[in-house]
Amino acid sequence: MSNVPESGTTSDVPASGTMSDIAAPSPPTPAPASDKRTVSRVVAASLIGTVVEYYDFAVYGTAAALVLGPAFFPSGSPTVQTLAAFLTFAGAFLARPFGVVLFGTIGDRLGRKRALVLSLLLMGTATVGVGLLPTYESAGLLAPVLLVALRLLQGVSMGGEWGGAVLLAAEHAPPARRAMFASIPQAGPPLGFLLSSAVILPTLAIAGRDGFAAGAWRIPFLFSAALIIIGLWVRSQVTESPVFTSAPRRTASRFPLGTLVKEHPRRLLLGIGAAIGGSSVYYLTTVYSLQYGPKALGLSQGAVLTAASIAATAGALATVPVARLADKVGRRPVMLAGLVGCVLWALPMFGSLQTGNGLVITGAFTLGLVLFTMSFAPIAAFLPELFPARLRYTGASAAFILANTLGGGFAPVVATWLNTHWASPLVLGAYAGALCLLSLLCVLALPETRDHEFAA
Repeated sequence: MSNVPESGTTSDVPASGTMSDIAAPSPPTPAPASDKRTVSRVVAASLIGTVVEYYDFAVYGTAAALVLGPAFFPSGSPTVQTLAAFLTFAGAFLARPFGVVLFGTIGDRLGRKRALVLSLLLMGTATVGVGLLPTYESAGLLAPVLLVALRLLQGVSMGGEWGGAVLLAAEHAPPARRAMFASIPQAGPPLGFLLSSAVILPTLAIAGRDGFAAGAWRIPFLFSAALIIIGLWVRSQVTESPVFTSAPRRTASRFPLGTLVKEHPRRLLLGIGAAIGGSSVYYLTTVYSLQYGPKALGLSQGAVLTAASIAATAGALATVPVARLADKVGRRPVMLAGLVGCVLWALPMFGSLQTGNGLVITGAFTLGLVLFTMSFAPIAAFLPELFPARLRYTGASAAFILANTLGGGFAPVVATWLNTHWASPLVLGAYAGALCLLSLLCVLALPETRDHEFAA
């Protein structure tokens, strides 16, 4: 990619660069094109790994809403238990930046594929570990300590997953279809959520709420072991990114994150802002509403989970068509349309919970996650296109993961606090709508990237 720097020139040399940098510029090296079969294999590997990783995260989010509070954080107050479980959920997001540093360095210096395999292995180990943990009743304080430790490992893993998955797909893709191929791993979060629901709902139905709380909640975590084995096998079969392999090794930064902050601070901050609104919409819908609807409004647990699942399905199905549109008309127009829609629809979307009508809630959530997808799908190409190849893994990962942490990881915690002061679900819409407005302003401040080349 021939990155267009923040100054608006076409040089990749930072304004603060040394004289040696300026005296010996290295022209972009065109990366060799990948054949269709290779691209298809790479896209499948990127998607399956992302599905598995988000399945693991979704399983914890759902379990936190249902049973983990009483199992690991005993207290006389159900609100305190829920808040403790969601704070552990948020803790994994706080660990994601460490994953950005670790896997960003591996991905930018040693290769995208290696970073992806390691991140998936770490996630699988941590998730299966949660399924084997003793509860507070049998292990005392050791139980929540171990739970937090494993959640932090999950967070570190997620810090490296998204950037590697979308980069491997984008850097193999033909330029005219880059957003489409990069967006396919973006279907991983809703598909991972759906897969978690497909395991949790039958387990709940068979074991019952009491049986699920007594120990059946472990089944979805342990099921992850089979998924990890499949994901690792698929990822081991793919080739490394042609952009990475054709890049001169001397251009690799010793500490990519430090170089990124020094050379591209404005783009990094605006990239974080561009993704923060969508993250809040997604996690409020697929995590917080599962706890809030039944406990605060008396809604059926199954009805809310079904509504969120149908909405996630619609979002997943819309991902590729939306990204294909972004290949044709540009990233910004599609993202801006989605963000405007989210700003306007946030209040009616979460306000629908007040109706208590499953069909109304399902329809409101579905439209909300389709609008979310319009802002979310193109960002898989948009963020990587903002940064040069030597910093791309770290740059794209840092922008997305920090947005996901601030906008998504803390969304259930902030929402829980908000609802202790304002009982109406409309406050959730106001919160999500405000963050989507921030994203809208950040996208307006960034350039269109559709025609940027992925030069090495």
